[in-house]
Amino acid sequence: MRRTVTAALRLSLSLCALLGSELASAHHSAAMFDGGKEITLTGTVKEFQWMSPHCWIQLLVPDEAHPGAAPVEWGIEMDNPTGLSRHGWKPTSLKAGDRVVVVAHPLRDGTNGAQVVSVSKDGKPIGKAADAPAQ
Repeated sequence: MRRTVTAALRLSLSLCALLGSELASAHHSAAMFDGGKEITLTGTVKEFQWMSPHCWIQLLVPDEAHPGAAPVEWGIEMDNPTGLSRHGWKPTSLKAGDRVVVVAHPLRDGTNGAQVVSVSKDGKPIGKAADAPAQ
């Protein structure tokens, strides 16, 4: 009986490890972004989220199709804090109210989200190139 329980436990742990690794690799896929396209967004930072597994810029962009309408919010995915730090970013690199220009790969489904390529503030780039998450 003890061997059966031990074998079942080992099998369960092995399956959990396999499923966990599959989920982790799926999470890090950049397939949802169109790496062949770049868009440029000029707007105001609503929030800069410095957190794992990815940092985010919540960017308010004027709605050019509807002048005077509320700005459109975009979620810009970035690398993790360690990766961004290696490229010169800090938790204080952006704050709410900063005007920035973001170049990014848009989501394939056309919704308001993208993967960062570069960010400029006051005409100066923040960090170095290769700020986008590894693909």
